[in-house]
Amino acid sequence: MTATQSLKKWLLLALIMFSVISFHRTLADDDDIDDEDEDGDTPEEENGVVILTDDNFDSFVKGKEVVLLEFYAPWCGHCKSFAPTYEKIAQNLKKEDIPVCKIDATAHKNVASKYDVSGYPTVLILKKGEPIKYDGQRTEDAVVSRVMELADPNWKPPPEAVITLTDSNFNEIVDNAPLILVEFYAPWCGHCKKLAPEYESAAQVLKKEDPPIPLAKLDATAETKVASKYDISGYPTLKLFRKGQEYEYKGGRDQGSIISYMIEQSSPPSVALADLKSTKNLLHQAGDITIIGLFSGVDDPALEIFQTAANNIREDFTFRHTFDSSIAGFLKSELGSVVVVHAERFHSKYEKPIRRMSINEDTQASDIEQFVNDNAVPLVGQRTGVNSRKRYTKRPLVVVYYTVDFSFDYRKNTEIWRQKVLNVAKDMKDVTFAIANEDEFNDELEKAGLGDSPEDINVIIFDEDDRRYPLEPTEEFDSEVLTEFVESYKSGDIKPKYKSANPPKKNNGPVKVVVADTFEKIVMDDTKDVLVEFYAPWCGHCKKLEPIYKKLGKKLKDKKNVVIAKMDAVANDVPNANYKVEGFPTLYWAPKDSKNEPQKYQGGRELDDLLKFVNEQTNQKDEL
Repeated sequence: MTATQSLKKWLLLALIMFSVISFHRTLADDDDIDDEDEDGDTPEEENGVVILTDDNFDSFVKGKEVVLLEFYAPWCGHCKSFAPTYEKIAQNLKKEDIPVCKIDATAHKNVASKYDVSGYPTVLILKKGEPIKYDGQRTEDAVVSRVMELADPNWKPPPEAVITLTDSNFNEIVDNAPLILVEFYAPWCGHCKKLAPEYESAAQVLKKEDPPIPLAKLDATAETKVASKYDISGYPTLKLFRKGQEYEYKGGRDQGSIISYMIEQSSPPSVALADLKSTKNLLHQAGDITIIGLFSGVDDPALEIFQTAANNIREDFTFRHTFDSSIAGFLKSELGSVVVVHAERFHSKYEKPIRRMSINEDTQASDIEQFVNDNAVPLVGQRTGVNSRKRYTKRPLVVVYYTVDFSFDYRKNTEIWRQKVLNVAKDMKDVTFAIANEDEFNDELEKAGLGDSPEDINVIIFDEDDRRYPLEPTEEFDSEVLTEFVESYKSGDIKPKYKSANPPKKNNGPVKVVVADTFEKIVMDDTKDVLVEFYAPWCGHCKKLEPIYKKLGKKLKDKKNVVIAKMDAVANDVPNANYKVEGFPTLYWAPKDSKNEPQKYQGGRELDDLLKFVNEQTNQKDEL
């Protein structure tokens, strides 16, 4: 072999070795990149708790048998309080190879939205990806115990507790149930889907009551016979039934509210009085009214009618009954009757302290309800934050505000002012009168312009539309002053007072700003057609509409007889009852020839929709 051949051989070997080394280095680099990618996808941990995000959530939980997950908000006090316990739970479950995770629901909204998270903390247990809400105690032992229960390979979800109703089984089940709650739902309804887990969780708890309290559901889109019978037009609709008798459901729509409401409804509608002594104590301590049914025994047919009435209005009144003839004698009433007794401090020489109603074979439960409602308030009682919406609904209502205090040291002064009101009320039975503690109704006084009143006595009259008519503060308040004021109201000589923001100094923009004090001038102008929006500053839908509404105003600025207007319905009262605002934004079309019959706008909220509507109303055609 020549020297040249040897050199070529060594060069070839060197080239081969260099290629092999380079190849191995490339593989090593690729391994490093893979490791980096894996490390990049691995969620961080904080004291044993895995931190998940919108980006890594699906990849992390995929394929895992059980995952404990907390949705939290950084500012939430309950979350902060739960954090140390949650970290202990994580350390405990790590031994069982069960991941404990948390996700900031305010920052990672996709996952929070997926699981309908609306409160903090929300704790879920994912079983093979399916969420199970944890509603137990937030202690280490309780949470760990529940997670381990679900981690058992043999665990199966309990049978559905909510009863499924149909047109064919509805009467059989509902008519025989002493108490049952029925949800009328539509399968496509988002609110129904949100209610479903809360409703089922409540049913699981209530079925363990003694006796069980059943919850049921009916697909109103499929079982149309029953849905039509009960005029179901919105979803979900919840109705309470007692032996087939329908009652309004007034509870909440979360698990806890449903449970507490139904347990309260399962209690007897009327409480039996033990004896005459306890009855006297009850009447002496009563702060409001006492309703007592007097019956001959448990088989008295009048008792059933009484209890039906009690069930109908049990949320507004407390009912009691007795079979003791000595109690009937003390109340100077006969068995087979109902009495309403007002608290002793509200008795007066102008009215009977005890109101009585006899029950006969023709008496209906509705008759008893009417009797109770008609006699629920004394001639001049005390209106409070608790009873204002239950007792004082009749209008016109005259409320006299001062320092109402029936304790021993202040009772005399309270009675002196109340007597002045009684002197007026006795001659005006078509008006409801009440006294009220001014400290409890500061908001009402401020809205009526009396928040800074220097006087000890202030008066407001509320009409059928809850408009406020304040008495101008006077140093010499007496029966004559009150009489003159009420008579002036009845004759229409005084005007209501509205809460109103200050009108803008300049109001020349494409959208006119309306306040309560300028409502009559702008919206009720008989020479102009007005589209008025009632909004709330915090309303997201209102904020979205704002630029579109402004463009509408610019489009129509040259139409002299058309006004586009808006009103902050939080800072202002709406002076006209025909313009009812029950949500935001609410839009009304107020035509120049029919201001008191406005048309509520129900169309789309894009510029084209609004412009088309205005053009149709004014019979004008404009190019978009």
